[in-house]
Amino acid sequence: MRLTGLIYTRVSTGLLLLRTPTSPNPAILTCLRAPSFLSSSAAAAASPYQHHQHHHHRLHRLFSSTPPNRKVKVKLNAALAYKSFHWRRKKTIIKMLAIKMDPQTDIVLQGKYPAKAHAKRVAEFMGLKEGLLYLESAKEMLLEDCDSEAPFRQRRYFYYLSGCDLPDSYLTYNVSSQTLTLYIPPISPSSVLWSGLPVSISEAKSLYDVDEVRHTTPDLHNDLLANSHLIFGIACQLSPKLPEQITASIDTSGSLKTAIEECRAIKDAYEVALIRRANEITATAHHRAMNLVKSSVNERELEAVFTERCIAGGAPKQAYHGIFASGRSAATLHYVKNNATMAGKLNLLLDAGAEYNNYASDVTRTFPISGEFTQESQQIYDLVLKMQKETIEATKAGTRWDDIHILAHKIAIEGLLALGILKDGSVDEILESRTSCAFLPHGLGHMLGMDTHDTGGHPNYDDEDKMFCYLRKRGPLRVGEVITVEPGIYFCEFIINPFLEDPKHSKYIDKAVLDRYWDVGGVRIEDNILVTETGNENLTTTVKEVEDMYKLINDL
Repeated sequence: MRLTGLIYTRVSTGLLLLRTPTSPNPAILTCLRAPSFLSSSAAAAASPYQHHQHHHHRLHRLFSSTPPNRKVKVKLNAALAYKSFHWRRKKTIIKMLAIKMDPQTDIVLQGKYPAKAHAKRVAEFMGLKEGLLYLESAKEMLLEDCDSEAPFRQRRYFYYLSGCDLPDSYLTYNVSSQTLTLYIPPISPSSVLWSGLPVSISEAKSLYDVDEVRHTTPDLHNDLLANSHLIFGIACQLSPKLPEQITASIDTSGSLKTAIEECRAIKDAYEVALIRRANEITATAHHRAMNLVKSSVNERELEAVFTERCIAGGAPKQAYHGIFASGRSAATLHYVKNNATMAGKLNLLLDAGAEYNNYASDVTRTFPISGEFTQESQQIYDLVLKMQKETIEATKAGTRWDDIHILAHKIAIEGLLALGILKDGSVDEILESRTSCAFLPHGLGHMLGMDTHDTGGHPNYDDEDKMFCYLRKRGPLRVGEVITVEPGIYFCEFIINPFLEDPKHSKYIDKAVLDRYWDVGGVRIEDNILVTETGNENLTTTVKEVEDMYKLINDL
């Protein structure tokens, strides 16, 4: 047969599947990724249809001489790949794109989430000798004006003391007997009809680190009534179906909520393993986005690729709404559109992270869309990388996060003075004036855990000092905290123009030099750092050295 009417499909596994009208069996071309026949400039200008037509003609010419009635199953060797399609296969690229899971993390995660240890710790933080801790899970809900279920997100307070991701569940912790009891919904025949069998009592007992598992009705109300003299709960997280006699006896003054928030700040080995695993999956997604940025036309394509890699890696949820900001949009700190064309723009700022079993990763990388930084972009990237490396080195137990934040500003000022963007002042003078806030308007980092902006940071958003009002962690670092280190330099006209109009700041800014950097947009580099007894450990494995990013982007 001749391969007329050739149909091909790009798939994320790196296979190109070829089919013909007379043969349902695809020919399989093994490659790192689908071919990039067009140069980066031509690809940017071509429509998707033109791009696909170009693939078609090249493939048709290659296979048009295939003998009749012969099944095609071709594995391209490296030479043919290079000569025919310009596909380059390097071991370093394959390794970077592979999902690499730490076997030690697997060992830790084979155990149960340490719910009982968390409950005991919370009770001790509250100074309790007796009483009952009471928490409710999130409820299953329908979308407004619709009979479809809303996406489920477990309450973090409940999960910390249960490790249970089931909706419509409850827990109690008896302080004196140290008994943790989980209450799950009974089997509903109508629910089974549509959704299948729920988790049973015996299954829940094997899945979760609890002492007892019971049904919500009638057991829950009876148990609460028996302990109604001293129950601690969280305001606004109590079911309206609770009998008034029980509701009236629950202490919702905030002591339980505060205790859980403070305990969550220090991560145990299991929690660190969850964050590490989330980072491993996130690294794969970031690397794939870098690998495809030159052949992508719109930001949404990279968001789709990132999300797919996370789901394939076992993380179906994102820790937060990802940022895929190209060009000047990278100067918007929490850009959310993710739908702009990338043609003619310099860089992509990608801030996104997978959530793994309710624990977040939060990673940012900035890289050139064309495969190579411009001089101005390279200068800013090198400066931000220096800021990050030195602030990570300073991230140690006992060091005030406020001081490390100041260090980031000092390094930024030194670098901007060297580039000529800042002028006519010493580092200390410009720092004191707070002019550097025009280029670094946010805090250096935040606590990370079940929430992207996790608890225990004690920010002061009312701080009148603009250098500190957005700093989400204040005070000394402690062993066991996980914190993001995410310095950045941004060229946002909305933020910088008021500084240019204020003589207090404008005297330190050279606008003529600044005008060369607007198209850089913004550069941010963010890693997740565990504070340890001996210093810190970087849980993030996503590449950030320019040479490593170039290898991925350019298939070198």
